[in-house]
Amino acid sequence: MKWVVVSMILSLAGYAICLESAAQEEVFMIDMEKTSERLQEHLRMLTQTIGERSVLRPKNLKKTQEYIEKFYQDMDISVHCEPYPYRNYTVANVVAEISFCDTPQKHFLLGAHYDSVAGTVGADDNASAIAVQLETARQLNALKGHQELDLSVKFVSFTLEEPPAFGTRHMGSRVYAMKAWKEKEQIDGMICLEMVGYTCHDPGCQNYPFPLMFLSYPKQGDYIGIVGNLNSKGFTEALYRAFCRNPDLSVVKLTVPLGGYLLPSVRLSDHSSFWDRGYKAVMITDTAFYRNPHYHRASDTMDRLDYGFMAQLVKSLLYFFSSHHP
Repeated sequence: MKWVVVSMILSLAGYAICLESAAQEEVFMIDMEKTSERLQEHLRMLTQTIGERSVLRPKNLKKTQEYIEKFYQDMDISVHCEPYPYRNYTVANVVAEISFCDTPQKHFLLGAHYDSVAGTVGADDNASAIAVQLETARQLNALKGHQELDLSVKFVSFTLEEPPAFGTRHMGSRVYAMKAWKEKEQIDGMICLEMVGYTCHDPGCQNYPFPLMFLSYPKQGDYIGIVGNLNSKGFTEALYRAFCRNPDLSVVKLTVPLGGYLLPSVRLSDHSSFWDRGYKAVMITDTAFYRNPHYHRASDTMDRLDYGFMAQLVKSLLYFFSSHHP
C-alpha cells in the first residue's frame, strides 16, 4: 500500500524547473538595489525594533499590526483591520486592496502571516514574507496610472499562523477564509508567501520530503518554490509561466494530490486554509526547514537572509500581476 501512495505522489506531483525565460524585456522598472534596502528596513523593524511576535507577546503583535497598517496608509492604499478575540485580548488580520479599474474581472489575494513562533524573532519565518508582501504592494501601486490592468489585489497580513493557534479556528487565515467563504468573496487565486528569504549554495544543502527525493530536484537551495493542489493546477501554471519571465530567479513548481494530505509538510501555512474552503491557492516558499537550518530557532535572524533573492521575488510577482490586461 505504501508504494501505491508513493507512485500516486510521483505521478501527480507535476514537478518542473523553469530553465528559460519566456521574455526578458522589462514591462516595468524596479530599482533592485532600493528594493533590497527597503526589504532590510522592514526586517530591521519587525525583528529588531519589535522583536518576537508570538502569542506570548500580544503587545508586539499589536505593534506589528500597526506597522503594516501605517505602511499602506502612508501610500494612500485602502486598508482596514479585521479584529477577533483570542484568549483575553484582541488580534487582527490587516487587509489592504489595490484595484486598477471599477469592476475588475480578476481578484487575487497575496497573503503572509506576521506572527513568529515563541522564542524567535522569525526573520525568515515569516518577516521575510511580510517584507516581500509590502514591497510588492508598493511596486504594484506605482503601476497605477501607467498600466491598464484588469485586476484587484488584496494584501492580507494574517495573524496567529504559528502554534498553538495553527490548525485551530483562531488561526488568522482560517478566520479570513471562513468569512470569505460565507460571504462568497471572489478569489481567483490566493498566493501565500511562507518563508521566502533564505538561500544556500553548497551542493546537498537542499533537502526534500519522502518521496520527492526520488525526483531530480536541485541540490542547492537557490530557487523559489510554487506549491499548489490539483484544484489550483491552472493557477500554479499561470504563476509559473509569469515567474519564468524573470531570468534572475529560478523557480520550481509542484502540484500535489488529495489536498496535500499525503505530504503533510506542504500544508503547513495559510494556503491550506483556502484549499480547505475550495479556493485556488498556492504557497510560494524557500522550502522552509528543508533548506533553512534556523527554522523555529532563535538563530532565525535577519543577517542570514538573501535580500537580492527576495527583491527578485518581488519582481517575479509583478510579472504575474502585470500580465492581466483588459
